[in-house]
Amino acid sequence: MKQRLWFGILMAMLAASSALAAAGGGDVTFPLEGIPSVMFSHDSHVGKAKQKCSDCHYALYTNHAQRKAVGMSGMRQGKSCGSCHDGKRAFSVATKQNCEKCHKPSAPQQ
Repeated sequence: MKQRLWFGILMAMLAASSALAAAGGGDVTFPLEGIPSVMFSHDSHVGKAKQKCSDCHYALYTNHAQRKAVGMSGMRQGKSCGSCHDGKRAFSVATKQNCEKCHKPSAPQQ
């Protein structure tokens, strides 16, 4: 009886973690010095654009702690976000008219 209870709890936890993974992982903010932070939306990429997690993880990106900063010049050369945001597959990072799509001013601290 006790084993069934623990098995049930384990299965519920696994189901919940799968549901969270399928939802996309939330928003990730990358603070930058002197310019508005970059806000990455998992919902936009995984949900709306129907990308798979493996499209970026772990070829383009590692985890948040191990990430390597890539500047705009690197992105224009197809690194990081620029591998998709090239003006063909997704909007281009090479033009200033798209800056606000990723760079978001921080919310005021209260």
